Amino acid sequence: MADMLRQNIRQAFLEDENIAVSRLLGVLALPQGDRTRISDAAARLVGQVRRHGDPGVMQSFLAEYGLSTSEGVALMCLAEALLRVPDAETIDELIQDKIVPHDWASHIGDSGSILVNASTWGLMLTGRMLEDEAEGVVGALRGIVRRLGEPVVRRAVEAAMREMGEQFVLGRDIEEATQNGNELVGRGYTYSYDMLGEAARTDADAIRYHDAYREAIRFIATRAGSEDLRDNPGISVKLSALHPRYEFTQSRLMLPVMCERLLALCHAARDARVGLNIDAEEADRLDLSLEVISRVLPEPSLAGWDGFGVVVQAYGQRALHVIDWLHQLAEGHGRRIMIRLVKGAYWDTEIKRAQVNGLPGYPVFTRKFNTDVSYLACARRLLAYGDRIYPQFATHNAHTVSAVLHLAGDDREGFEFQRLHGMGDVLHDILHQERHTRCRIYAPVGTHEDLLAYLVRRLLENGANSSFVNQIVDESISPEEIARDPVSSIEEYPQAANSTIPMPADLYAPSRRNSHGFDVNDPLTCKQLLAERRQWETGYQWIAADSPDGWQILNPANGNDGVGSIQPASPEAVDSLMVEALAAADGWAVTSVAERAECLMRAADLYESHCSELFALLAREAGKTLRDAIAELR
Repeated sequence: MADMLRQNIRQAFLEDENIAVSRLLGVLALPQGDRTRISDAAARLVGQVRRHGDPGVMQSFLAEYGLSTSEGVALMCLAEALLRVPDAETIDELIQDKIVPHDWASHIGDSGSILVNASTWGLMLTGRMLEDEAEGVVGALRGIVRRLGEPVVRRAVEAAMREMGEQFVLGRDIEEATQNGNELVGRGYTYSYDMLGEAARTDADAIRYHDAYREAIRFIATRAGSEDLRDNPGISVKLSALHPRYEFTQSRLMLPVMCERLLALCHAARDARVGLNIDAEEADRLDLSLEVISRVLPEPSLAGWDGFGVVVQAYGQRALHVIDWLHQLAEGHGRRIMIRLVKGAYWDTEIKRAQVNGLPGYPVFTRKFNTDVSYLACARRLLAYGDRIYPQFATHNAHTVSAVLHLAGDDREGFEFQRLHGMGDVLHDILHQERHTRCRIYAPVGTHEDLLAYLVRRLLENGANSSFVNQIVDESISPEEIARDPVSSIEEYPQAANSTIPMPADLYAPSRRNSHGFDVNDPLTCKQLLAERRQWETGYQWIAADSPDGWQILNPANGNDGVGSIQPASPEAVDSLMVEALAAADGWAVTSVAERAECLMRAADLYESHCSELFALLAREAGKTLRDAIAELR
């Protein structure tokens, strides 16, 4: 059963979006009356949040500088680029490029947040200072402005980005974070701590991250006073931080080390009586993450500990299959686990990666309301699997919250809601105080050097004008519109996929087709490639000439493996080829650019359409030379 479910996950990687959405609607199966009641309850929640009057810094910032504004895009690009800028000179040029061209003055006083308004003044003055300098301050005064101005501006912008980022980071280290969280803990909230930092680049990085996780677990153990893990703090772990080669093609060497390191952290969390959630990452790592989980969760030493958790991203077309598989795994080994359900934080990356690699489709939904329906279908499944799974619903969306409460009925103990630190405060206060639900806060911990990447993900995730966090402070959008039923939105479109996002193959249409790539992190693709390669692993000899006599060519990865031979050309043959090449050059020189491009396009099309056929032909006719095989295909 588990193997079949794992296969379902793999086959749904790039599934047709229409098929995926149709299946999710069947799982959700909410009657029209229930959907209306959910939307009405959500609209009332929106009204309550708005009447509170303090939406929070993140909501205020996104309302003023969302990704639908040129200034918001400029700030997001600036924050993202500052992650990689190598030197002060480039930083100065980047700041001038992103700050000067925009109309910051139009945002003065618009926001209800003092911090946002203060930041706007700083950006406006920075822009004018740089603009005046660019227009020409003469003589010595210009030199003084440059020497004093650029470092001051650079520091001001970096300070502004740090100030903005620190609104969403609970503390610089775990000790400071737990102290800063004391007030909300006293009000009944719990925390899940995330040690900021991107993927390990070296093994030294991985060991450092591993030690940081262990130290954090050791420290929060002092706050884990309850026998019920749901009342104790927890920690989130990125598998990519535990090994620098967290890649499918490195599985054989990587997996034993990865599993050993993760198991050590699980033992520490078990002894500390806290939960440990494995964070979700990019789609091409999902299968590998499931492999790690399938090896670590059944460990006998973890029996009786209910704190093993997994994060599932609803924007992925495999989410529902993953939940089914995790339930089967837990049931098969007599375990009870946690699943944190999130919408997903890498959408832009997944879309662009599929396009760059020329994949047959997308691993994520291309419309927001498709993701919303996926989330609700997954929520229904999680609540049905309560015998083995403790659901953790991470959301800042009033409609999603109302739907979960509706699906859960009278149950308020069998699940919890979660929010990001710095976001959704008012909504979750209402849930905690009036609906009496458990609420946990996902709290990043780290220094300025680590928080920019996290900040960029939050801006991308919530900066669009269609996001709930963005809309909640926009009084021009009615509560009813914000709380609109996503199923109704789906029914308005003839097809589930977003027609404004071309399929990867059609990215450059109609001028040309995108090149077709091979995803070497996809197990099914690798299985196909390995099967085709296996035909040449049993002594097949590649002969690059009509005669089998020549120089032997060895496999560079195995010096004992001779893969074929080449016949060195004689001086006479070289002379003949040069004559042919020079004769062809004259004809090529008078060939138009359009004709040359057409030749390249035809060559690319022939390669893609015949590469598998060529391999098969070579396998059947081992005596043929490569030239003969290509000639036969023509």
